[in-house]
Amino acid sequence: MKFADIILPIASPKLYTYNIPEKLQGQIKPGQRVIVEVRKKLYTGIVERIHQQKPEYPTKEISDIIDKEPFIGENQLKFWHWIADYYMCTIGEVYMAALPPSLRLEGEQTVYLHSTDLHGILLTPDEQEVIDLIKKKNYTIDYLRKKTQNPKILRTIKSLVEKGVVRTGQNVENPYRPRTEKYVRLSPEIDSQEKLNKIFTSLSRAKKQSDLLLAYMSLAKFSFGRPAKEVKYKDLLEKVNSPSALKALTDKNILEVYEKQILRIGENLEISSEINPLTPAQQQAYDQISHLFQNKSVVLLHGITGSGKTEIYIRLIQEQIEQGKQVLYLLPEIAITSQIVARLQAVFGDKVGFYHSKLNDLERAEVWQRLNRPLAGHDSYKIIIGVRSAIFLPFRNLGLIIVDEEHENTYKQFEPAPRYNARDAAIMLAQLSDARVLLGTATPSVETYYKAKTGKYGLVELTERFEKIELPQIILADTKAASQKKQMKGIFHPLLLDNIQQALNAGKQVIMFRNRRGFAPYMECQDCGWIPKCKHCDVSLTYHKEDNKLVCHYCGYSIDVPRQCPKCGSFKIQIRSFGTERIEDDLKIFFPQANIHRLDLDSTRGKHSHQRIIEQFQSGKINILVGTQMVTKGLDFHNVSLVGILNADSLINFPDFRAMERAFQLMVQVSGRAGRRGSRGRVIIQTSQPEHPVFHYVMENDYQGIYQWIINERRDFNYPPFTRLIKITVKYKEEAMVDTFSKLLADTLRKYLKHRVLGPEYPPVKKIQNWYRKEILIKLEQGVSLTKVKNIIRTETDRIRRMENFYKIRVIFDVDPM
Repeated sequence: MKFADIILPIASPKLYTYNIPEKLQGQIKPGQRVIVEVRKKLYTGIVERIHQQKPEYPTKEISDIIDKEPFIGENQLKFWHWIADYYMCTIGEVYMAALPPSLRLEGEQTVYLHSTDLHGILLTPDEQEVIDLIKKKNYTIDYLRKKTQNPKILRTIKSLVEKGVVRTGQNVENPYRPRTEKYVRLSPEIDSQEKLNKIFTSLSRAKKQSDLLLAYMSLAKFSFGRPAKEVKYKDLLEKVNSPSALKALTDKNILEVYEKQILRIGENLEISSEINPLTPAQQQAYDQISHLFQNKSVVLLHGITGSGKTEIYIRLIQEQIEQGKQVLYLLPEIAITSQIVARLQAVFGDKVGFYHSKLNDLERAEVWQRLNRPLAGHDSYKIIIGVRSAIFLPFRNLGLIIVDEEHENTYKQFEPAPRYNARDAAIMLAQLSDARVLLGTATPSVETYYKAKTGKYGLVELTERFEKIELPQIILADTKAASQKKQMKGIFHPLLLDNIQQALNAGKQVIMFRNRRGFAPYMECQDCGWIPKCKHCDVSLTYHKEDNKLVCHYCGYSIDVPRQCPKCGSFKIQIRSFGTERIEDDLKIFFPQANIHRLDLDSTRGKHSHQRIIEQFQSGKINILVGTQMVTKGLDFHNVSLVGILNADSLINFPDFRAMERAFQLMVQVSGRAGRRGSRGRVIIQTSQPEHPVFHYVMENDYQGIYQWIINERRDFNYPPFTRLIKITVKYKEEAMVDTFSKLLADTLRKYLKHRVLGPEYPPVKKIQNWYRKEILIKLEQGVSLTKVKNIIRTETDRIRRMENFYKIRVIFDVDPM
């Protein structure tokens, strides 16, 4: 008997073994999707391996196969296992993250009535209840359990099966349905001009039919001897609105109506622009990258903002396509994709596909299908532009991965597992695929730059802006001094308002950056200091003026704005600080003639909201764009002359060892949106700490200076890149249990890892969605075996969780936390 080890979409640390039934012998291959049963529910599993080693437990049979050929390639399976091992999660969690839901078919056993003749059959009340329900409609066992509130429903159904009253069946449905559209073509029997002329003669008295046939010839640009252009059914009827005439022509076998599978995203895209010539500086960088790729699999392109890195990317992409290779172009944020997609589609047409969370499930499944097995009439994508989840797509001939804005923390997956970093995972994917990786950014992460400086990665520096335009002038606006002199105008420094007015008068555009959405971060009673907080999370509620609600940004809990303080009865409740909503609101008062819009999570709920706002700003319909860090990432606007950064203090006063690095990156990136074409741009940074070193480095665009400052601190205090970090988060709904378990786990790990174990400590937000949290940090210096440490952590965590009362506690491992 042969057996197969199956990967299932459940968070189990082991594979499940099933026997291969005789009817499927010889048909099962590693990488195929198969249907198997687990606890009365059906799942789509992935075959990991086939063997003859009978397990100790009784095995079930594989119910059926979905694919004739492997759906998941050998390299993909290796990549999945690397993700699971490195990021300390299960292979099932990787499977769930990798495949769109519509490609993970699921179902449950369905109960249906087998015999309506119940004469002489004695039924219990529980059995009769089930019969009454399934007389109207077949239901799954799980639904019947919920509907009847019968904890012994399986025993009830088993009894009904034995009495011959009901049967159970397997109900697996594939939610993916290809989209089709009707097309019209000339019958292949009409193969000469002479035959066509005779047909038109025969239709001399059928004007509608003759007009419709002429309309077809026009739309198809028909001519014997060359392929006709495909004509859509609906387009033909728009020309001549006569379905009856079309039916008559098909009945006469003059025209044929046929269905064709079409794509949900991006089809028939025509190339509208050529590849731009490179400037001498860009050409030099391109040549250096090509040379380094001969010996290095990873190269960092450190190019200042506005230096034209995208043009270099396009050249490298073209080179890969000419070699028959595929390219993955990773971006940190959906907001950037529309601009990049438009640029690449203009050059490469429908060779470009894109993949991100704003696509619906069927659209994502279609990208998968088109990469895995090209759809009829459509070539496989050569270029995929995507966010972090795109690393799981089934590339068959990957040649290059571009990780744009490699420093961004949005490449890190936080919830749920696997908690991978797409940048680092992309490097492993490239290694498995014998591909190359180009990391591009104006502000490299300290870890990446260190690897480049020490020779692990290749390094190319591009220090000249496109067309040699100067970097923007950066000015600090001291809000503390202005407040003391009573010069502040609400939340704005007068210098910033003056510069906005000058930009608008000159017909230029403005970007305002504040990394906090909503109208105000919190409200406070002036008399007693009461602050409204979330009842589920340990955070204050953010005021959203548009909805007139106080909202928790962690769990979504909201309440109406209180008219008076519930603690002391005072009516003196005021808003504190400000977010993007208030900035937009206040700017409309100062500049009533300007068209002002926001780009943040609240304004981009819709599927195409990002794209619509960016296109409106790019076309000049929006004068001032107010945004969170969405506006800092890689967007290219030609008419922006001014960037305002509000409350920059919040970026540097953050309890994290990466705070200075991130503050510098955010300010430099958003500053780089100004003055990208034409005259030099200007940036106004509002701060009450103008003497802080970070602002000096930003003003001088001195990456080397801040890198040396940070790397020296990291070396002194043993932080990455000189150590590896593993964060362990303990979660439960009882605070005392979290305290007890986390202390026991930390003390146990110290027996093995000594001083490398820090904590447990509460994070800045200790309760989210009624779950209390405590964190343990493991610091591992270079030379310590990461594999051995992970095994110790897993083993001891599992051992302690099996102790009394601890089995319900959640323990989350985060390798290389951000």
